[in-house]
Order: sequence, then C-alpha cells, then structure tokens
Amino acid sequence: MSDTISRPAGAHRGRPDGFGGEVLRPGDPSYDDARTVFNAMIDKRPAMIAQCESAADVAAAVRYGVSEGLEIAVRGGGHSVAGSGVSDGGIVVDLRKMTSVQIDPEARLARVAGGATWADVDGACQPFGLATTGGRVSTTGVAGLTLGGGSGWLERKFGLACDALVSVELITADGQLVIADETKNTELFWASHGGGGNFGVATSLTFKLRPLPAMAIAMLFWPAESGPEVIRIYRDMIEAGAPEELGGGVIYLTGPPEEFVPQRLQGQRLVGAAALYAGTEAEMREAFAPMLALAPEGQMSAEMPYAAVQSALDDPPGFRNYWSAEHLSALPDEAVKAFTDRAADMPYPSPSQQLVVPWGGAVARGVDRWPLPHRSAAWVIHPFGLWEDAADDARGIEWARNVCTDLKPWATGAVYLNFIGNEGHDRVVAGFGKENYDRLTRVKTELDPGNVFHLNQNIRPED
Repeated sequence: MSDTISRPAGAHRGRPDGFGGEVLRPGDPSYDDARTVFNAMIDKRPAMIAQCESAADVAAAVRYGVSEGLEIAVRGGGHSVAGSGVSDGGIVVDLRKMTSVQIDPEARLARVAGGATWADVDGACQPFGLATTGGRVSTTGVAGLTLGGGSGWLERKFGLACDALVSVELITADGQLVIADETKNTELFWASHGGGGNFGVATSLTFKLRPLPAMAIAMLFWPAESGPEVIRIYRDMIEAGAPEELGGGVIYLTGPPEEFVPQRLQGQRLVGAAALYAGTEAEMREAFAPMLALAPEGQMSAEMPYAAVQSALDDPPGFRNYWSAEHLSALPDEAVKAFTDRAADMPYPSPSQQLVVPWGGAVARGVDRWPLPHRSAAWVIHPFGLWEDAADDARGIEWARNVCTDLKPWATGAVYLNFIGNEGHDRVVAGFGKENYDRLTRVKTELDPGNVFHLNQNIRPED
C-alpha cells in the first residue's frame, strides 16, 4: 500500500459541502500564518486550509479531501517535528478553533475539543485543583500528544497522558463520527493509546483527572564540565528510590539570560538539573537534596500552580527543529560518559537541549496495557535541536543522530514516537513492537484502508 494518495495539481476553489468554518487558500491574507507550524524547517503550501469549528466541519473537510484526491493533513498544536500538520498541495483540516474544555469537578473528568492545547486544559483544571499528565510545554496540542502516548512531567506519578483517556471521538476516513471507549469500539480505543492520528481526526477527548493540590519546580545550573558528576549523582538519586512525585531530568543547554543564572554562564553551554514535583516545595527540596548538595552556581525553586509550571518552560517558536530519542534499560557510567562527551557538539548558542529523563513509576506499571513497549525503559535520552540558520542543519542533525548512536549499546530498541521525526518505517514498527504493530495494522485496515491519514508515524494498512 502506498503511503500517499494521488492529488490533482492546482488550487481548489470549491468549498466542502456543509462546511461552516473559514476556508483559506494561497493569496488569502491569513494563509501564510495559518500554514506555519512549529518547526521552521517545514515550508509547505496547502491548496486549502479548512478552519473547522465543529465535528461536522471536520467530517465535511475530510469527505471533501477524499473526494478531490487531496492529501489530508490534520493540524492541532502544530508541534510535530516532521511537520505532519501541513501538506504541500493538499488540504489541512485545521482544528485550532476547536479549543473548548469542559470540567466536571465532581466526576473529575475533562472533555476536551480536538484543537485544544495543554494550556487550555491546564487553565481549565487549575481552579479545581485537578490535573492530568500533559506535554512538557503548554503550546503542545492535546490530541497529538495523547494519541501518540503522551510523555510529560507528571508521568512518573500519574502515568502517560493516554493513561487518563477514557473516551475519544474520531472522524474516520469516510467522514463518520465514531466513539471509542472501554465498552464501544474497544480495539480502536486500544489503538488510540499510542497509535497516533492513523485512524481518524480526534474531535473530542475525555480524560480522568487527578487531584494536584501543589506543584513545585527547581532548576539548578553548573558549568558544562560538571556534567558527568551531575548526571551520575542524579542517576543514583533516582535509582535509590526517588519518589514518583519527582519528575524532571538533566539537561545540557545554553545558559538563559535569567537573573538566577550567573552572568558568566549566560550564553554558555552548561548543565542543568530540573525538578518538577507533584507536591510542595519543601517536599521537592527533600527529594532533590542530593542535587542541591552539589552546590549549583545558579538555582531557582518555587511552588506555583501546575498551569504556570507548564507554560514557564515553553519552547520558542520560529526555530529550525530536529529531534530524536533512545530509550535505555540502564545508565551505567559508560553511558553517562558517552552522553556527556557528545554534548560538546550540541548547537549553541541556541535553544537546543540534550536531555536525559527518568522513567519508571506509573509509566512502567502500564507497560502491557497499550501498544507502547518503550514504557519499560528506565531512562530516555532526547536530543532536542533548535537553531535559526539553515546552514546549521547538517551539523545539528548529525549531533542529534550521533547522540542516539552513541547510546545504542544500552538502548531497548523501542522508542516513543512523539519524540522523533521521520526516521523510517522500521523505526515506527520498533516504536510499537511487531506484535502490537500487526494488531494496529488490522485496526488501520478496517478504518482507513486507503491510508488517507498517512501524515504521521504511519501504520500501513494491509494490501
């Protein structure tokens, strides 16, 4: 089965039947802004951008795209590093006007429209002291993150974002609305916990919420040469039984121009340790004591609402992006050395980051339920490249790939697909595991035999 469908050349001047939203085409005043996604490497020009305002609009746009032979892209937060939210010459089903969030505080449920970002969810939940695992930044789309699994700061305590998913409504390739939960369309419900946007357009997702009365954050900074010691101490702290409330990681980054970063470290490559703690600042400082004892040259810590924590670490838009990841079964000293040695190649000064993040806790407890075999990993390394100049593309991409290559001896082989771009079909299969991939293929073949929804980490339907 081909990964693409044929599409005629030229602009489409028609309008989807029954479509109530705005339609943008090349030359319209808002077109260029509407086609821009988070990764500045992506510069695609769709024939049509259908700005949906309802599930009915989504269905109309999908039916139109299929009938006209247009490649269909689905746009939510636009954070896909591969640029899956936009199509050259195709139609973009743009969900960004569908952002409503309805909270039922007694049932502890959130009903979230398909175009919402985590900022919308976090803000709506905050007055009730409730939360669920979201992305690591507030501008990420809820649907894309969740359907792909959903890694975030609260994952060790609450599990991945998809673990809280209790229902999803999708518009399928034939323009029909399908509801999947634990009693209806159960195979689709299973597939929606990691299978991404392969099965339809999510127009509504319902989440189970958890109480989160307090949230604390700390950022500690040292010169880059302290990296090996910092990571070893951090590893030992986690492996000694750090509480599941403690999320975060160790990060190589360019020193930001913040008052809590010493002047001499600003604009320089440095190493930081982040704590995102589901509890009070006092509890966080106790759990993070081994890192605080390393006498960081710069530090900040505070207790603040979860919504504020999420937006405090937002990535800047407008940069060229390349990301990858490996999931590790262990982080011995040899792996620490490989990781820290490669940090010397990280692009800087830029917002690029080279992260090592602990898993375990609630992530590991869900290892067999959904098609996400990477959950068994103890650690994740994540080169997250951002830079401005296209001349730096080759160097930045090589650095990210080399980080992963260097850590391969300790890698599980599985990977969280939201952390990577287009790395080939074998990598997609590895992300699910062969048995899960075959099961996902059967769901895909039933719902989307023509592979209409192929701009994603694609699960190919059977021929």
